[in-house]
Amino acid sequence: MNQRELFLRHIAQTSPSPLAFEIARAEGCLLYDINGKEYLDLIGGISVANTGHRHPKVIEAIQKQLDAYLHVMVYGEFVESPQVQYAKLLTEHLPASLNSVYFTNSGAEAVEGAMKLAKRVTNRTQIIAFNNSYHGSTQGALSIMGDEYWRNAFRPLLPDILHLEYNPIAIGSFDSLSEITEQTACVIAETVQAEAGIIVPTIEWMQALRKKCTETGVLFVLDEIQAGFGRTGKLWGFEHFDIVPDILLLGKALGGGMPLGAFIADRKLMWALTENPVLGHITTFGGHPVCCSAGLAAMKALLEEEMIDGVRQKEELFKSLLIHPKIKAVRSFGLWMAVEFDSFEICKKVIDTCLSKGLMTDWFLFTPNCLRISPPLTISDEQIKKACNIILQAVQDHP
Repeated sequence: MNQRELFLRHIAQTSPSPLAFEIARAEGCLLYDINGKEYLDLIGGISVANTGHRHPKVIEAIQKQLDAYLHVMVYGEFVESPQVQYAKLLTEHLPASLNSVYFTNSGAEAVEGAMKLAKRVTNRTQIIAFNNSYHGSTQGALSIMGDEYWRNAFRPLLPDILHLEYNPIAIGSFDSLSEITEQTACVIAETVQAEAGIIVPTIEWMQALRKKCTETGVLFVLDEIQAGFGRTGKLWGFEHFDIVPDILLLGKALGGGMPLGAFIADRKLMWALTENPVLGHITTFGGHPVCCSAGLAAMKALLEEEMIDGVRQKEELFKSLLIHPKIKAVRSFGLWMAVEFDSFEICKKVIDTCLSKGLMTDWFLFTPNCLRISPPLTISDEQIKKACNIILQAVQDHP
């Protein structure tokens, strides 16, 4: 059997029709299959490869850590330099109240940890999330996912979950915030809704949400698992809205291509997980030294090479080129875009044609009629022009 047949037989499948591309190597913004065919990557591992695939400084850091030690003890017991130094760098570039980092294995685990922390700190049970939100697929994260299609097959889920409309635009659109009360432990929101097709809230709504949480003693949790690390044109998405969350969720690009997540809060809040009960949250591999070394190197590269500075200009270049009667809209926030078509069928045909022409892209969970653009922030102007040309050719090919 070849690799593809073994993949289909022995790897647990997530859908009846996986892409099943056999990738041999990756570099920068490019992927190569086993036949040597080159693909320009517009997905970036779903906003993971912000600094590009296999950034030299990340590879160097991984190799250096391999020569020191791998896993040595469950998270939080030993002083491990990669964890300490990465937490230091992260908190140096965050508001003063976000000063304590709990590393996990993934973004979904960060969500779970934040939910537990909120309940522990407030001694409340209700959690409020938003329709069309995505926070992961573990049981707790699934409970707050904002789409019943994905939740229904796995009920019963966590009780006392309430979903509100995200950034409602109708008259009296702030009225739903009255649902946030002294019974609510936390409100969990994406800074920008990702799988809904890049939905950017208004500054006024986000600030009203922050204010309501403060007034009711509710912890405000922002999910920047996709929005963080320069994706929106600033290091953190919340910087666009002049707000600060009580708990920040990170993942995806946090590990520089390695698996890593984190929830970050004030030390006074995080201390609640240390007693009554002791080991209130625990993980074996969270904050793995190799993953933290990779993430630390990636964040340093992101900052030192000023990758974020060009994000807005590259966004505008994409938008200036992606104009066609069959493209209904291009919603964007930095190098993060949803190209909207009339239907999933049209979008899927465009995606398939792009793949055949060497352009890697896909769709969104809650808006399957939209094509995803979230490339490495290092993508060049020439690569953007090439990508847009392929997309427009694919659109033209399908009536």
